[in-house]
Amino acid sequence: MSIQGALDIELAGERLVLLPQKAVLWPRQRMLVIADIHFGKAAAFRSFGIPVPRGTTSENLQALDDLVLLTGADHVLFLGDFLHARASHASSTQAAMLAWRQRRCELTLTLVRGNHDKHAGDPAAALGIDLVDEPYTVGPLSFCHHPDIAAPGYVLAGHVHPAYVLATRFDTLRLPCFVVGGTRTILPSFGSFTGGYTVRPEPGERIFVTSGEAVHSVR
Repeated sequence: MSIQGALDIELAGERLVLLPQKAVLWPRQRMLVIADIHFGKAAAFRSFGIPVPRGTTSENLQALDDLVLLTGADHVLFLGDFLHARASHASSTQAAMLAWRQRRCELTLTLVRGNHDKHAGDPAAALGIDLVDEPYTVGPLSFCHHPDIAAPGYVLAGHVHPAYVLATRFDTLRLPCFVVGGTRTILPSFGSFTGGYTVRPEPGERIFVTSGEAVHSVR
């Protein structure tokens, strides 16, 4: 399968696909790997009286739906921070997520718990998500939330929300990125309301930015 704008790399002897939509596809397992979707973050901000846009849960669910259809994945693995806070259990957020799950009842969903999940509490049981702690290892790959955790396999992690600044003499552009190293890859945050942390690659690390339409190697 060829996905427009995607970039194939080999990690731990496995072919993985870096997707412009800020996710990774493991074709052999038909697995879609997503970091830091942070459902209910906007609702959590509004619970403190901070005026932020509505509709981010629906936007995230639509993006997830589109990606499942595009890739043909039958397993979605979340690298932590599925829920943002206890306020993420708001009825409107939960109703939207349950409606999506009913439409996608054939999918296997796995959540590697992250730091926000521990504060927010586990997702509703009706969502049918398998809940695991990090590291969660499948074959040669270990799925984690934190990128610096000890794990038996090559690590795929989130938590950082990495972004990279492209600069010319006249302008700068800050884009979400994948940070690919010898022992780990850090994914950009998938959520539409999550922000980003500007990173500088360590020795031996490669940076792949995504414009939303294509993934590009920049160093």
